Amino acid sequence: MDNSTKIAIIGTGFSGLGMAIKLKEAGYDDFVILEQSDDIGGTWHENHYPGCACDVQSALYSFSFEQNPNWTRMFAPQPEIKAYLKHCAEKYGLTDHIRLNTHLTGARYDERRQRWTLETCDSPALWQYMQDKGVKPGDELDRSDEALPACERFEAQVVVSGMGGLSTPAYPDIKGIETFTGKAFHSQDWDHDYDFKGKRVAVIGTGASAIQFVPEVAKDAAHLDLYQRTPPWIMPKPDREITPLERMMFRKVPQTLNALRSSIYWFLEARVLGFVGNPRILKLGELQARRHIRSQIKDKELRKKVTPDFHFGCKRVLISNNYYPALDQDHVDVLTDGIREVRGNVIVDRNGVEREVDCIIYGTGFKAQDPIPKGMIFGRDGQDLLAAWQDGAEAYKGTAVAGFPNLFLLMGPNTGLGHSSMVFMIESQVQYVLDAVKKMDRQDWATVEVKAGSQSQYNASLQAKLGDSVWQTGCQSWYVNENGKNTTLWAGFTWQFRQQTRRFDAEQYLCESAEVAIDVTDAVPA
Repeated sequence: MDNSTKIAIIGTGFSGLGMAIKLKEAGYDDFVILEQSDDIGGTWHENHYPGCACDVQSALYSFSFEQNPNWTRMFAPQPEIKAYLKHCAEKYGLTDHIRLNTHLTGARYDERRQRWTLETCDSPALWQYMQDKGVKPGDELDRSDEALPACERFEAQVVVSGMGGLSTPAYPDIKGIETFTGKAFHSQDWDHDYDFKGKRVAVIGTGASAIQFVPEVAKDAAHLDLYQRTPPWIMPKPDREITPLERMMFRKVPQTLNALRSSIYWFLEARVLGFVGNPRILKLGELQARRHIRSQIKDKELRKKVTPDFHFGCKRVLISNNYYPALDQDHVDVLTDGIREVRGNVIVDRNGVEREVDCIIYGTGFKAQDPIPKGMIFGRDGQDLLAAWQDGAEAYKGTAVAGFPNLFLLMGPNTGLGHSSMVFMIESQVQYVLDAVKKMDRQDWATVEVKAGSQSQYNASLQAKLGDSVWQTGCQSWYVNENGKNTTLWAGFTWQFRQQTRRFDAEQYLCESAEVAIDVTDAVPA
């Protein structure tokens, strides 16, 4: 890797690749894309558990400028999405810019030189170190440890993070869990070599990943214990095969794929009326979800266990046609008494009941409230980004953070959706960042940094809109932090976010030429 680059992009998921494609189209070629894994794809490479698939329709879960007429199902499975992303990287000439097995261990802003210094480490060496030391993903590294693999440093003017909000696995805090003598892994680190046949398996968690892999594990396991803290609302999944004839039509007449994409977009967009506008509308969804339970589960006691006691839509609404039938089997138990501790190969619940297991699978999701690990990114005055977010993550338009010049976050705070495709949001942010880079060049600005007042005002308005939403009033969820602040979701229609990000509003930023600060006014041309 060269010692200097104009733009460093972190991650090769939709965010990182989308940013790189648009930079390349605009004539920028001085950029690198850092990827900690051994292949591109982001979350669609990292997550490869059985049954892994998207819960947004394929036609909409793709770039608008690179639609795919070859999806085989209405909801694409993980291998197809990963293949699509690899296709995009190859078609748009990104492979020479990508550095695989390159883990970003730190990024620090140099105020004197007005540039970022990034430190990277060989991923396999670092992961072996973490395994030897018992360090989990997201834990801060001990820089004084001489056993820490050597890292390389290089500089960049602009850093674009495409790490995403759901990239750091979360593990349960259970007494004795580290002493478990059987096999254990997180859903993101699936061990495909482990044979479940004849095994007693415990699954902890009932989130979006678990409802996809539980039916697959239940096919082979001798017995499966599902430890459920809170049941999710689950709707029928309107999935089907896309026929060869339909795929041929999409290839030969692209307008038909455009029409399908548009119809799906507006159908999903209507859901916002319930989430943010009038939560009573969501009662219709709840009625359908309750019918789904009754139609798929015969056991009345099991029905009670899997029926949520919170408002529909407050937590992420999931879709599945095979989760409930998998639970309604003799060799599957849904356990709701919690876990007191783990002793050897025994899980002890809060009532003292002991159950022997051979394997534990963590379906406990990700650290949504701490999307970027502590000790990873340092801005002005050496401030840790996580310290700046001590009261909850926030950014201006989910993209820029005061005190961190030339740092842009894709899929940053409050850009998440509960109703539609994140790719739409990503493309909106990519346009915003691209416009920022172009204006920096035209105006000869070395740095742009959002004003603290602009960020505070923006987030105050956003949180006010979220105040009456079902996410704030319906229950406690991972969308909301311990202080009651929603740090994850966008409060409105996605087209409204696109309007906000259609141009880089330099008047909301402190722009610096070479060591000279400029307070740009509203007179700056768009």
